[in-house]
Amino acid sequence: MAMVKALFFDVFGTVVDWRNSIAAEIDSFSAERGLALDGQAFALAWRRRYQPAMAKIRSGERGFTDLDTLHRENLLDVLKDLSVTGLSDAEIDLLNMVWHRLNPWPDSVPGLTRLKTKFILATMSNGNVKLMVDMAKHGGLPWDMILGAEIAQSYKPDPETYLAGCRMLRLAPEECMMVAAHNSDLVAARALGLKTAFIARPTEYGPEQKVDFKAEHDFDVIADTMEGVADKLGC
Repeated sequence: MAMVKALFFDVFGTVVDWRNSIAAEIDSFSAERGLALDGQAFALAWRRRYQPAMAKIRSGERGFTDLDTLHRENLLDVLKDLSVTGLSDAEIDLLNMVWHRLNPWPDSVPGLTRLKTKFILATMSNGNVKLMVDMAKHGGLPWDMILGAEIAQSYKPDPETYLAGCRMLRLAPEECMMVAAHNSDLVAARALGLKTAFIARPTEYGPEQKVDFKAEHDFDVIADTMEGVADKLGC
């Protein structure tokens, strides 16, 4: 562990609470416009389209397309499924930008602030650069660098996504640690030589959570909070 110099962070679910953040904005938007939308159900329906949209890019069926674009396409599908009509392009854009305003879990900023005293902190997210920067400004996330899908032009768990981040920092994989609340993300990173840290986020998907209640592998660090990761890494 002494050789680790940089921490890479999954962001959606690990650092920020996307479900409750989106639900609150949808509920507010719905009330202002006299719609009958359930924010929680809407957030989950939108998120269900996340992996299928990226799968077409990973398979080569579609060229690389940034996540803001994929989110907007998926949003139009959700609105259609819920028979929501009459929204202007500006209103749809406003809704799509909710991903730029996601709130951190309560322990995220305190834990990241401690970790920053010892390590380089970088995103390793499928979110595009503008999305990550706006979210950091909104939530006070103290990143040193934005890395991930748009930089690599590939989506996790494609190896290039992780390895491009290592190259950008001129570090070997074993000098980097992937921090995530998703076992599959860490398994993919570990296969490339990165160190791994698991944070439990058992309420990420609410009633739809089926996996990732706990670490399912012997990762280098296992904790319940971001501050727990800081404790175990001596920060």
